[in-house]
Amino acid sequence: MPDTSSIPGRSAIVVGGGMTGMLAAAVLADHADVTIVERDVLPDGPRPRKGLPQARHAHVLWSGGVKAMEELLPGIVDQLVDRGARRTPVMADLVSKAPSGQWFRRFAHAHHINLLCSRDLLDAVIRARVLKHPRITLRQDTELLSLEGSARRVTGVRIRSADTESTLPADLVIDAGGRGSRAPVWLRDLGLPPVVERTVDAGVGYASRIYRAPGRTAEGFPIVNVQADPRQNPGRGGIIAPIENGRWLVTLSGTEGGRPSADNDEFVPFALRLPHPVIGELLADAEPETDVVTTRSTANRRRYYEKAARWPDGFAVLGEAVAGYNPVYGHGLSAAAQSVVALHHILRRQDLGAPGTARRIQKGAARPVENAWNLAVGQDVFYPGASDEPPTRLERTLAAFVDRAVDAGSRNPHALRILLDVMSMEKPPARLFLPDMLALVYFGRKKPHLAGPPLTDHERDAVTA
Repeated sequence: MPDTSSIPGRSAIVVGGGMTGMLAAAVLADHADVTIVERDVLPDGPRPRKGLPQARHAHVLWSGGVKAMEELLPGIVDQLVDRGARRTPVMADLVSKAPSGQWFRRFAHAHHINLLCSRDLLDAVIRARVLKHPRITLRQDTELLSLEGSARRVTGVRIRSADTESTLPADLVIDAGGRGSRAPVWLRDLGLPPVVERTVDAGVGYASRIYRAPGRTAEGFPIVNVQADPRQNPGRGGIIAPIENGRWLVTLSGTEGGRPSADNDEFVPFALRLPHPVIGELLADAEPETDVVTTRSTANRRRYYEKAARWPDGFAVLGEAVAGYNPVYGHGLSAAAQSVVALHHILRRQDLGAPGTARRIQKGAARPVENAWNLAVGQDVFYPGASDEPPTRLERTLAAFVDRAVDAGSRNPHALRILLDVMSMEKPPARLFLPDMLALVYFGRKKPHLAGPPLTDHERDAVTA
């Protein structure tokens, strides 16, 4: 393992102070002095952040992301739980209706432990932990103008702060600037050819509102999720995500012609018109704490940096700067954390400034991106007008198999465990095609479909108590 910490003057720059940027800075600080360049002024504590509208909508950190985050910052999950986040065994604490209509059964024997909290809390706890590191410096209210260097090697960045421009040198620059990343422009300005991009936009609009959990439901109430069906037009869905301080973060979604509005009075009626009215019914006695907030920035957009014919040393892109996903699937945070784990493993084997390191980082980060992309696009590509090209024969064949796998998962606990291995991003989608899962899908014993949401009598009574 290379010991770059002893090399004098070693430096790295991270563009973006969100979750991905903070996790990347923590990794880089083992090898270099790190400067985080952030265009906004970050909040002090768990409060909304300018430039991160998706933070206002429901987030679930799947178990694959929880494990990645804990590997990067040991003890961080306990810190989050101490601040009000909740560990959730997803097979036991998820009431979910699949896009194809089936309700999943709940099972107590679960090893997939998700994390529930607001995005504001998640970012605040990670931010406070990372910025304590003596080798990490945060430069806020600072705009990155361009990369310095050439098409062969990036040597730093050009920044503007308080109307003053300056250059920061670096052995490695990591772009973790999220969906607003300007990396394509920066690379073009260095003389590099455009990178292949793909967009799959289902045209989904989101509306979210925070409620005080009704009755006695502040502790232990499950996630309630009604997934949209891409074969319906419009497709509508929704989720209740219990978060810290006894609150529910409720997000409703709909495609063109059926998007939820920002009208407070229309929120519950929209929930009652979902493929099942359970979310609206649960909100009947819940007290809203906020007004409705909306967004339509939900397209799946991927940049295939790992396939670029030419790539400069000294520069890599991570997180949603590589790919952003329809938030309904909840895989963006987990994929981002796993991409930083790839950075961590590569830098344990190779000097951060060595030739070829940046390309290895880019290729390593592409693996979790590919997994999350396939999960999202495998559904969204079937919405009318989502892509310039209709679904391929392979995509249709895979989607038909996934429908059968979901059906098996709703009726057989062994199949559901394997399905959740993939949905939780602990295993790649290829796991669904191994012999044991194929046997369960085509020949396994299956219970009858559930007639409705598997809420317990205690849970229903707690809502109205």
